[in-house]
Amino acid sequence: MAALSGNLLYIAFFLYLGATIAFTVSITGRKWRNKQGEMSGNRWGTFGFIFSILGSLFSIGYFVTRWIHAGHAPVSNMFEYMTFLGIAIGFAFVIIYAIYRSNYLGLFTMPIVMLVIAYASMFPGEVAPLIPALQSHWLTIHVITVALGQGILAIGMAAGLLYLIRTLDFTKTNIQTRALEFVMYCLLSLVGFILMGTIFNALNYEASFSYINENGLEAEMTYNLPVLVGPHEGELLTEGVMAPFVHAPALIVANDLNTVIWSLISGLALYWLLRLIFRKRIGAAIQPILKGVSPQVVDEVSYRAIAIGFPVFTLGGLIFAMIWAQIAWTRFWGWDPKEVWALITFLYYAAYLHLRLSKGWHGEKSAWLCVGGFAIIMFNLVFVNLVIAGLHSYAL
Repeated sequence: MAALSGNLLYIAFFLYLGATIAFTVSITGRKWRNKQGEMSGNRWGTFGFIFSILGSLFSIGYFVTRWIHAGHAPVSNMFEYMTFLGIAIGFAFVIIYAIYRSNYLGLFTMPIVMLVIAYASMFPGEVAPLIPALQSHWLTIHVITVALGQGILAIGMAAGLLYLIRTLDFTKTNIQTRALEFVMYCLLSLVGFILMGTIFNALNYEASFSYINENGLEAEMTYNLPVLVGPHEGELLTEGVMAPFVHAPALIVANDLNTVIWSLISGLALYWLLRLIFRKRIGAAIQPILKGVSPQVVDEVSYRAIAIGFPVFTLGGLIFAMIWAQIAWTRFWGWDPKEVWALITFLYYAAYLHLRLSKGWHGEKSAWLCVGGFAIIMFNLVFVNLVIAGLHSYAL
């Protein structure tokens, strides 16, 4: 069953790749001629939609078969959660595309789905029994609802990013174009993380430390990338590997901080490599293929996605989370880092809806808020969840 589950996920990934290619051809390829010899819209967008539907079906097959094999909902660690987030984004896209039929949105969304699933594959994927703290039906209710909400919000981010690349004037150097390039750099940093992880996993790189954890107890930590930042009071146990330049405080999960640093370094290298290839900003290089985008339509898509995703996220990330916290820890709220950032995410999107509906923040302002909101979600998932030790640190 485990092998079947993994194979279904592989198939889904390549179906999402097929969808990406089809949506790309639908925008950049030649149009079809009908029987009368007249030019008509090409069918590649339809093929992309079919591929994305099949990708969602196979990914749901992965989820169900892994659930059966594990005996619990497969959302208990970073591999399972990030994989399900990718599935949720793909599922949300299928629904949005059925309404708006935007091939451009598919061109932006399908690579994000693949990127999230590939990111998940960098974490241990073995099925393991749940620790006592997670043995509750609230794991299924809380985490699945949060991921579905974040998946829908990701569509809002993709539409907002599409709007910005379509409308910004890249002949000018200002805060808007610089900020958009920073967004592109952040996305490339995720690509860099995947590339670095793949390379050093293939080389079987490993470095082990004994260290003192946040509870003052001696423990061991393993690195799968060359060590830049060592653990608190760490002693290197592996011979013939690079020693750390600095040591992190006990509050910081040092091997994950080390991974984040390598991601940022590799992302910077990828960014400047693309700048050298294109000889212009990345946003400026993409903009010419987006001439057919209607800014009004993608602005509406981003708003609709957030209007739907926000209450779903609120239900899972705050209400269900507080109920489970009361059951597990006898308190509704404890200011754990993940809880704080869930609250920050809620307040941010609440502010977005207020500014959109009451203050008339449409267009570019709205698009920036959409991108910024998902940046907060990813910061929570990548940095807060991995680097800062807390009650949610078991979800790795």
